[in-house]
Amino acid sequence: MSPTIQAQVEYLIIGAGPAGLQMAYFLEKAGRDYLILEAGSNAGVSFEKYPRHRKLISINKVYTGYEDPGINLRWDWNSLLSDNEELLFKNYSRCYFPDAGDLVKYLKDFASHFELKIKYGVQVVKIAKDDRFLVVDAKDNVYSCKHLIVATGFSKLHMPPIPGIELVEKYTDVSVDPEDFANQKVLIIGKGNSGFETADNLVGTTSLIHIASPNPIAMAWKTKYVGNLRAVNNNLLDTYQLKSQNALLDARIKKIERQENGSYIVSFHYSHASDEVEEIVYDRVILCAGFRFDDSIFDRSCRPELVYDGRFPNMTTGWESVNIEDLYFAGVLMHMRDYKKKQSGFIHGFRYNIQALHHLLEHKYHNQELPSQPVAVNAKDLTEAVLNRMNTNSGLWQQSGYLSDVLVIPKEGKAARYYEELPTDHVHECELGEYDHYYTITMEFGLEVINASPDPFAVSRVHKNDVENADASAAIHPIIRRYSKGKLVKEFHIIEDFASEWKEDVHIYPLQEFFYEQLTNVAELEVQRV
Repeated sequence: MSPTIQAQVEYLIIGAGPAGLQMAYFLEKAGRDYLILEAGSNAGVSFEKYPRHRKLISINKVYTGYEDPGINLRWDWNSLLSDNEELLFKNYSRCYFPDAGDLVKYLKDFASHFELKIKYGVQVVKIAKDDRFLVVDAKDNVYSCKHLIVATGFSKLHMPPIPGIELVEKYTDVSVDPEDFANQKVLIIGKGNSGFETADNLVGTTSLIHIASPNPIAMAWKTKYVGNLRAVNNNLLDTYQLKSQNALLDARIKKIERQENGSYIVSFHYSHASDEVEEIVYDRVILCAGFRFDDSIFDRSCRPELVYDGRFPNMTTGWESVNIEDLYFAGVLMHMRDYKKKQSGFIHGFRYNIQALHHLLEHKYHNQELPSQPVAVNAKDLTEAVLNRMNTNSGLWQQSGYLSDVLVIPKEGKAARYYEELPTDHVHECELGEYDHYYTITMEFGLEVINASPDPFAVSRVHKNDVENADASAAIHPIIRRYSKGKLVKEFHIIEDFASEWKEDVHIYPLQEFFYEQLTNVAELEVQRV
């Protein structure tokens, strides 16, 4: 019996989580032919189980003091982008760190309100490709598409290559009842948020907790990367430093052995000592080492290349597979491009990436111009356009340095074009990077300045009137870079502002001067050419 062709569409999206829904929203709005395939019975099913202890670490700041919806998204890390003010996450929860169940309800309503085309209960088991992608489900139904967008996130548990690792309990199914661990010695493998989330839940009932991995913890408040350990999960650190029986181990686990009484003997090789090995006995061992991309559904005709030890599919600056044409990735998987640096692994980062991806797809496959606005070519109007965006945007704020606005200065007599929120590394590879005169506008932290201080709360600040040293600003601030055919010509920093509002003369006039100088140099160069 031959497989049944259930649907032939232009775009097929695998997964109805936040990324799949965000992508579908833009395709629906553009009137494109698409379909989402979802294994679960509703949108957002992964959040019905994860995080295991139900508290999200994505903030939900209901009150900001601002009315502008773009600014408010800077502190709303759960909403998807849409044109409906009712479909903001603040209407589903008032909690700063909300419950995961509220996100499930929000995603269900988002899918329903916009009547997104989703087929539920479809478990994809195989993906092949000839001239089109052929997606086969567990019932041998086949779905065909020109362009495939994978938005499955990380669905495969990461199993470190440790002898005996298969014997331990897993984050995915370990008990979340603290009383099940009463007076027990517990080892948690992994120093990420899932490990500390688990430890925080058990700290009141266990006799001791050790958290182990080869490397020291990285704190989000120091690195500015929200995927590192967050303060909301780090209560165990106090108990460690204040001699309360818990500890962090910077060590490689050599092996894990299960004893007849059910306890574990764990052999550690400490990172600080090349020859020091110690064995410690625990009642329970819990693996919290994260997840990775599962490529097992792809056959040889379209299996994507993987990177970061198989954690991510490898992709271009436009989020297309480097080795499979027309295969794209959305959501957490986009984080391959800014791994452990920016926010593409989280809703408040990838929602802007997906908007940009939609614009790139519209341009590539449907002959649509990249969205832009005209700006008069003079220093005053260019400055006004840039500062208006810096004071109202959320995409550049969330994806600091990774996404850019782009200002293209055409030849004399034409208006400049202002493009919003494109991937910075893609700009120089696409047609915009072929111009003789263009600018990228980003918002970035002064990372070198911050990293120079061992205490991120004791960083020297630049005086607001010291505009000559604006490039030493440690806080987030706008950076304008002028390019010619992909080559950096000039870099200009707008001095940091305590309230992140660039509206004063100290912000306006130096930028005007910068643009005047650049435009004058171009005009003089044109005269010399003639």
